[in-house]
Amino acid sequence: MASILKGKFVWYELTTPDVAAAERFYGSVLGWKARDAQVPGMYYSLNSANGADIAGMMAPMMENTPSLWLGYVAVEDIDAAAAKSAGSGAQTIVPVSPIPGVGRFTLQTDPQGAPFAMIEYAEEFPKPSVPDHGIHGHGWWRELHTSDQPAAYGFYAEQFGWGKGDAMDMGPMGVYQLLTMGDGIPRGAMFNDRDRPPFWLFYFWVDDIDVAHDAVLSGGGKVVNGPMEVPGGAWVFEGRDPQGVTFALVGDRKKK
Repeated sequence: MASILKGKFVWYELTTPDVAAAERFYGSVLGWKARDAQVPGMYYSLNSANGADIAGMMAPMMENTPSLWLGYVAVEDIDAAAAKSAGSGAQTIVPVSPIPGVGRFTLQTDPQGAPFAMIEYAEEFPKPSVPDHGIHGHGWWRELHTSDQPAAYGFYAEQFGWGKGDAMDMGPMGVYQLLTMGDGIPRGAMFNDRDRPPFWLFYFWVDDIDVAHDAVLSGGGKVVNGPMEVPGGAWVFEGRDPQGVTFALVGDRKKK
């Protein structure tokens, strides 16, 4: 695997009880085009934007599996990475397993309980691109809501070599710590969220935040926080899709 991807989020995956409905919803909001990945014995939906595959969707494989968005971080040696994270307090949900024609992956929860995945791509698999921002439908920001920010940072820094960017004081909410992921560029953040169990919130870029806002509502979703302006001039909001799964959008505000 090209080292340029090491330590970066390269894939997003939605577990949902209604894949067809999710395809329609995210297609209307993000312009994703869905197709069957032709995985034997199951339906796995591949969703692309601007000619690049961005995310997969699937029904829960086991009972009591929560519906959520999951992010995959690229590693060069999945066996070593899985052993290292387990030794640092991560819990294994799915052990290292093959994805035919793609590579190998593992699903874990970090020491505070937030789910995350790691993937080692096969040499012959076309490597994904990881744009900084500005491409409609692509992943842009990753935000860890955790219960112990210093401990969480220590885990991910040791695991993936992430660094610290700027830190913003949010008052009672504590510090919003920017994260550099693999290349010194801030690509995410983490902070203590006392209201929810630890999880990763993923932001997808949209060309017009107000158009996306209306598409979420007309598609049966909800907007629970925002839109609000963030440093740099972009606008963000957090939403729930029609199946209740949390997601977030970020983009420009074009209306005057």
